[in-house]
Amino acid sequence: MRRAITLTTERFPGRPGFDAAVSRAVLAGVASGTLTETLRLYVPDRLVAFGSQDAVHPAYQEAIGAATAAGFGAYHRLAGGKAAVFHEHTICFGWAVPTPVPRSTTEVRFRETAAILTAALASLGVDARVGEVEGEYCPGTYSISAGGRTKLIGIGQRLVERAAHVGGVIVVDRADLVNRALVPVYEALGYEWDPAATGAIAETVPVDVAGVMTAVREAFAAEHQITDGTIDAATLAEAVRLEANPLHPR
Repeated sequence: MRRAITLTTERFPGRPGFDAAVSRAVLAGVASGTLTETLRLYVPDRLVAFGSQDAVHPAYQEAIGAATAAGFGAYHRLAGGKAAVFHEHTICFGWAVPTPVPRSTTEVRFRETAAILTAALASLGVDARVGEVEGEYCPGTYSISAGGRTKLIGIGQRLVERAAHVGGVIVVDRADLVNRALVPVYEALGYEWDPAATGAIAETVPVDVAGVMTAVREAFAAEHQITDGTIDAATLAEAVRLEANPLHPR
């Protein structure tokens, strides 16, 4: 069923934690009914987004230090279990969906999001496949890969009362930057993985961030009614409050 979705592409350069805080604030607004269903697509700054498994690890603070030493900010992510990396050659997506019983439709959202993003990559000529890649960072059933060999997109969910957030990262180029951060971070946390499983779309087809952004927008528009919008002042003010505590797992 086609739904009306507001699309925002605003970003906040130099404030990597604030971008993440905005997504938290948007989710809260959608859950309360003050905002309509919202999709964020934006180019982030360099950031290691830590997950719930990381936050309870005894080496969490050491891992944060490793991220900082590698030149990346640190933030506790809305969705997902293990650390992922965002940088200026990636696209961050966050889809805040109102739903009365979020847990009952978790798999439906995973499948729909994976299908839309796979279609976007396929339109660019990528052999995009859904499924975990052996040795990938932040492993997930709904990861999207290039031919089942290298991870290109990670997808996670966060459920709150009356809403869900489906979010993740699309690695357009510079997979080496992902590994630059994750090698020391995962070493600190003792996670086993294979950096060779990290990929980028531009390794498969000649494309840039703008081209991928357009393809993703068109793939969503093929399934839903997309309207361009902006983030309102009240949501931004809430994001400022949330930004003050960037590493607290909420």
